[in-house]
Amino acid sequence: MVFTGAGVSTESGIPDFRSPGGVWDRYKPIDFREFVRDPEARRETWRRGLQTYPVLAGAQPNAAHQAIAKLERLDKLALLITQNIDGLHTRAGSSSERLVELHGNAHGVRCLDCEADYGREEVHQRVLAGEAEPPCPACGGWLKPTTVSFGEAMPVEALQRAERATRECDLFLVVGSSLVVYPAAALPELALRHGAPLAIVNASPTHLDQTAEFRSDQPAGQVLPELIKQLQPRLLARQR
Repeated sequence: MVFTGAGVSTESGIPDFRSPGGVWDRYKPIDFREFVRDPEARRETWRRGLQTYPVLAGAQPNAAHQAIAKLERLDKLALLITQNIDGLHTRAGSSSERLVELHGNAHGVRCLDCEADYGREEVHQRVLAGEAEPPCPACGGWLKPTTVSFGEAMPVEALQRAERATRECDLFLVVGSSLVVYPAAALPELALRHGAPLAIVNASPTHLDQTAEFRSDQPAGQVLPELIKQLQPRLLARQR
């Protein structure tokens, strides 16, 4: 099992949320209830997107994303769970069948009324053209990026799938997460309770460091390729 947070994508040029200078230092989070009731909150969401979405759209997967995709190609990845919304795991070659995006994906847009789906680039261009609060083309309802906002319920089915796989895994690898956002951060704790060893690759300390059998604060793009390089002969021997 691999569980990733913002730290796996910082080497791709995407700033994280909680570190000094991160996203929440620059922007106050917009609560989902605020988005629904306040037109100005909706307009502010799209204004911010003019700055933040091009960064996501232009980012490229780094060596850590590629190493995780390679682990799947070796058929040793039960499930990839990510808190990230950047879509870089998919671009690196991770399959949708073994990927759970707990906080959604910034490359999509959905109507809150009729649930019609649209590509983010299409809506982004409308905002660039002057639509401060672009309506749904199908029904005129409110459009929202397909990311989970503060105060918005996480996708129940995705979380349940992640929990089921966590109970059954034989190794839980955390990459680039400070493990402070719940309920997602409860997953490595669940793995430990079910007997799986824990490995953590993260720049800053986490509250589970003392329980991890492997811990590194080095960049994930350096650590993961080397780990998989060392493990690959063993993994291939087991396949045979």
